[in-house]
Amino acid sequence: MTRAPRLLVIDDDPEIRSALARGLGLHGYAVEAEARADTALPRLLSGKYDAAVIDVMLGEDSGIELVRRARQHGASLPVVMLSALSDVDHRAEGLEAGADDYVIKPFAFDELVARLKVQQRRAAALRPAPAQLSSTDQTLTTQTRSVQLTDREFALLALLSEHAGTVLPRQQILETLWGLEPASDNVVDVYIGYLRRKLRPACDFGFEIVTERHRGFCLKGTAPRR
Repeated sequence: MTRAPRLLVIDDDPEIRSALARGLGLHGYAVEAEARADTALPRLLSGKYDAAVIDVMLGEDSGIELVRRARQHGASLPVVMLSALSDVDHRAEGLEAGADDYVIKPFAFDELVARLKVQQRRAAALRPAPAQLSSTDQTLTTQTRSVQLTDREFALLALLSEHAGTVLPRQQILETLWGLEPASDNVVDVYIGYLRRKLRPACDFGFEIVTERHRGFCLKGTAPRR
């Protein structure tokens, strides 16, 4: 069964927010809603959503500034902005901030959904091909890159890949990969550093290893396939 696209709606007006959630839900989206820019930003950066619909006016905050900050922090999901302001300058400002499209109120849901689908297809076309782990020669490859890994680096990346999106505590990684072998407390951090240095030049792998402070490590993005 195909997963419903996950959509984040950001609007400070509760009635409009509710109407958007209902209407887009009827068009097949799994919708979550947010009212404030400060709490919306971490959700835009979470990697959880397939697209976002953001109103230009968010109370005292600016939806345009929210998009700008999200892009500056690396958010890549498609963003469609909504506004009653139809002049060219406002549309240009939203697009220059990083929005992918700009829809003028009032609008028909069919049009909004069509524009969302266009941006989702565009994002999918630009998304790098998933990396593949090869257990025969301990390499990580995409269509254009190849990185040779040691046995331990390969095992660590495979473990993170199997639990992609989940934070693995250092102790769990240590016990899984090193078992009863004598190992220093920071050996996991050392090998995470080895992996990051090897992967850093290969920007098209489509995933990253994120450190969750006091918790452990998490592979986010498109997990490498074995």
